Amino acid sequence: MTQVPTKTKLHPRNLHRERYDFAQLISASPELAAYVSVNAHGNESIDFADPAAVKALNRALLKQHYNIATWDIPDLYLCPPIPGRADYIHYLADLLAESNGGEIPRGDAVRVLDIGVGANCIYPLIANASYGWHFVGTDIDEVALDNARHIIEENKLSEAVELRLQASSADIFSGVTYADEYFALTLSNPPFHASLAEARKGAQRKWQNLGKEHNKHKKPVLNFGGQSMELCCEGGEEAFVTRMIEESASGGEHCLWFTTLISKSASLPQAYSALQQAGAVDSRTIEMAQGQKKSRLLAWTFLDKQQRREWWGKHGKK
Repeated sequence: MTQVPTKTKLHPRNLHRERYDFAQLISASPELAAYVSVNAHGNESIDFADPAAVKALNRALLKQHYNIATWDIPDLYLCPPIPGRADYIHYLADLLAESNGGEIPRGDAVRVLDIGVGANCIYPLIANASYGWHFVGTDIDEVALDNARHIIEENKLSEAVELRLQASSADIFSGVTYADEYFALTLSNPPFHASLAEARKGAQRKWQNLGKEHNKHKKPVLNFGGQSMELCCEGGEEAFVTRMIEESASGGEHCLWFTTLISKSASLPQAYSALQQAGAVDSRTIEMAQGQKKSRLLAWTFLDKQQRREWWGKHGKK
């Protein structure tokens, strides 16, 4: 029996640890067939430098593994890599299990706040399919929210996902959460570039890693797309995460774990300093990797272990 190579850096529960089975994916989403070919290594694959191919692959993965029948995003909006996003969710499940007797909590008693849900709505889709969690997704982009709302409605998830517009680009939690609300988790994939010029440099590096540097007739593109507000903000991810940590301190009793992705290891020292100043009781840094892409999950809480167990007993169960 032929063993299928695994992507061992992904979480053990990640459904995408094995190589993509393109026959099954095409069966789930026939449009993908137009983008699949045999690569130089003799394996079926897609051109990951082609945004349309990446979108078609995502649509097939969501259909096959997460029962998402309808999914699309507007042109030039962020098209996230599904395996990496799933990893984030599974590590968050492990984090919640610590306060639940080692058992991963499932169902709508688990409420999650997604800061920057985006047009793709990817975290609510994966987490609801995997664990039944309920979400509040926020964003400053009305077009993104309209598209996310369409995805939710088409897949009959309106009772599981609520969307809210963040009217102020200067705020993260303020203005989109209520004083009597409690969340088991917050999550975020922050804009990690300080400018569009920096984002384009990142695209150039990806282009080279994908072996496209020899083609001088093609201009490097952001193969996963992204609007400027999705990709960059003043000060980059370091400033965004610092602001998030500072704001989180005022709602420490309303959330079990605050979390965010950190794309650049150079952003960690400032984040650790901000956590100390904010008075975080506990924090975790979890290394994650998908292919050549490395990132980190940073989690923090203002509750000690006993308080976390008490919090879960009061707010995490119905």
